[in-house]
Amino acid sequence: MAIKVYKPTSPGRRGMSVSTFEEITKASPEKSLVRNLKKNAGRNVRGKVTVRHRGGGSKRLYRAVDFKRDKQGIPARVSAIEYDPNRSARIALLVYADGEKRYIVAPVGLKVSDTVMSGPQAEVKVGNTLPLANIPLGTLIHNIELQAGKGGQLVRSAGTAAQLLAKEGDYAQVRLPSGEMRRIRVECMATVGQVGNLDHSNIRLGKAGRKRHMGRRPEVRGTAMTPRDHPHGGGEGRQPAGMPGPKTPWGKPTRGYKTRRNKITDQYIVRRRPSKKK
Repeated sequence: MAIKVYKPTSPGRRGMSVSTFEEITKASPEKSLVRNLKKNAGRNVRGKVTVRHRGGGSKRLYRAVDFKRDKQGIPARVSAIEYDPNRSARIALLVYADGEKRYIVAPVGLKVSDTVMSGPQAEVKVGNTLPLANIPLGTLIHNIELQAGKGGQLVRSAGTAAQLLAKEGDYAQVRLPSGEMRRIRVECMATVGQVGNLDHSNIRLGKAGRKRHMGRRPEVRGTAMTPRDHPHGGGEGRQPAGMPGPKTPWGKPTRGYKTRRNKITDQYIVRRRPSKKK
């Protein structure tokens, strides 16, 4: 994959870059694997806004991606590499020997006409899905299950990869892209290889409109608000927050404040991800 940089014909074009999409081999999605996608605009099942700054954006169709890879022992041929507007990675269309079609997240190096397979008997090569017990140490993996049979939940975005470090008893140690080391049961499935679209992180949007197309609405700084709208607001001219630590509009600590409260799975974390503070 490569990145295309535009000539600065306007202020928005000056800092804009896009993918060349040279790895895409099929323009339209497979109709049998497409679903309607209703927009929720950051709201939960009760209609309450739980994530701010969401709404609008271009219409999308959902591509049903197979994260479980539960069709085991049957080889599948890669029919096409496609664009998916719902994720940063590309998706690959598989056609199984019995005629069934499924989408998977496309790893680096997977090409049209390649053959992939899932299951304990599959060989260790890019695109194949195996239990962690059958994957050699040091292998780069993605689409990792946290619970056997639930489907891959970890390491699914563009350019990411985890590394299998050790196996001890019923658990394997995996280093995630964030730097966190976690224990995962060896019967959980994972896909060999690194997720494709490596240059996704190097793309520059260039203008606010492209963010709106993604369904992201503007975010306003707290210091630009009034005191009644935000704890950071008010004052004559620019001033610091004037309180110990930055706050949310509702007065809760934010920007680095740890909110994780999950004692059940804390025992599986061997090492936390490194802090971003310098």
